[in-house]
Amino acid sequence: MKKDQEKEINQKARDLLNQLSALLRTSHVHDTANEAVISGIDRLVSVVNELADDQQTVGLKLRGEYFYLNDLRIRYSLEHLINFDFLTREFKKRELGGVIFISNVNHNDIRTFIAAFISSSFSQKPFDSIEKKMSEVQSVTVEKLMKIAESEPLDPKKMVRKTYFNAVSYASGIMRKIHTGEKVSLKTSKRIVASVVDQIVEEEQLLLGMTVIKEYDEYTYHHSVNVSILSMALGQRLGMNRKMLTDLGMMALFHDIGKINVPNEILNKPASFDEDEWKIIRKHPFWGAKALLKLRKIDEFSIKSAIVAFEHHLNYDLSGYPKIRRRFELDLFSRIISVADWYDAITSARVYTRTPLPPDRALYVMLENSGTRLDPLILKFFINMVGVFPIGTIVMLNTNELGFVSGTNQLFLKRPKVTIIIDREGYRVTGTTVDLTEKDEQNEYIRTIIKTVNSAKYKMTIARYLQ
Repeated sequence: MKKDQEKEINQKARDLLNQLSALLRTSHVHDTANEAVISGIDRLVSVVNELADDQQTVGLKLRGEYFYLNDLRIRYSLEHLINFDFLTREFKKRELGGVIFISNVNHNDIRTFIAAFISSSFSQKPFDSIEKKMSEVQSVTVEKLMKIAESEPLDPKKMVRKTYFNAVSYASGIMRKIHTGEKVSLKTSKRIVASVVDQIVEEEQLLLGMTVIKEYDEYTYHHSVNVSILSMALGQRLGMNRKMLTDLGMMALFHDIGKINVPNEILNKPASFDEDEWKIIRKHPFWGAKALLKLRKIDEFSIKSAIVAFEHHLNYDLSGYPKIRRRFELDLFSRIISVADWYDAITSARVYTRTPLPPDRALYVMLENSGTRLDPLILKFFINMVGVFPIGTIVMLNTNELGFVSGTNQLFLKRPKVTIIIDREGYRVTGTTVDLTEKDEQNEYIRTIIKTVNSAKYKMTIARYLQ
């Protein structure tokens, strides 16, 4: 195949993926009789049949993390990343490895496929559901997602838990070593953060769920790991590559390292700080920058880590601390870590804040500080990531069931996944997870959130369910 021809086919393949992504998003909101869905189907039919004229059979297949048009890998730019990521997740969720379009695909064929695709998300065997509904359609067939290697299946929840607690244990150990003046190596931290990056790509929701765990006695270490996870997940949404995500995660892990110089009687004080104590607390960004520059040889990484440690409390408008003599623009990593730091701090029961804010209320407080203390654009990405009802939010449903948000929905921020912990009769249950986008035969939502609830009222610890 000539280079120009390959480039042209790749452009058409990208159009196919973009049209399919847009159509599926629209179909999540509207049924197939809606005008927007009908127009989307017509556009997809046109793209498919145009490709079929060149290729005869159009096979859109997912292999690993990439889509292929027949045997040609579809290459895409950053502007199309959201659509590609969306389709990758949706195909994997349904164990769908490929959709084969034969020439002369018509409107009804595509409509049947879209309806089968959407409804399968509520089936225990999603691929079988799609395959059954497509059995009468001659011009569109589906293939099951092939496993790269057959082996004993790994439990992603166990892997995520292990990675999280390994990171907390490491954070605890290395900070104690630094405090006592022992020599430390950052190779282990880089390896741990790199494993977190891998899991953010594959299991973002599970990993974000772990950040709800906030041990009072080990607050400093859990906080460092939580901020690292939230920062890396946010960095991924901003389009950062793996190296940037690893660097960001490392810097977030050590952003509060200056607190090792704060006396324990102040850091663990159960009451509010007085002015003298606040003066000491406000020095920890400076102490952190100094400690990081001493930790290893002076290089680009140590300098940037020190900058982040120094800047993470400066605020977007530079009104925070430490006080500075001249104005400058905060580093991108500092602005990301500041948002993650704020969120985890105000949703945690710290030594000097016994009552944490519920996640949804925390977002409201952060929005009030958008453009002053927090970068407004990064905060928008953050809210889109955690949802209107972040993981860990206790919610009451219209079915009189009580649950907590255990997964977000990027298409429907107000319709997350909820794990039921008190049923409609008022009994505690082990926890069945429901999807609030599920509809009944009348196309009405089965469950809807009517209000959020303070967890302290029900004396429940969501971390217990997540663990």
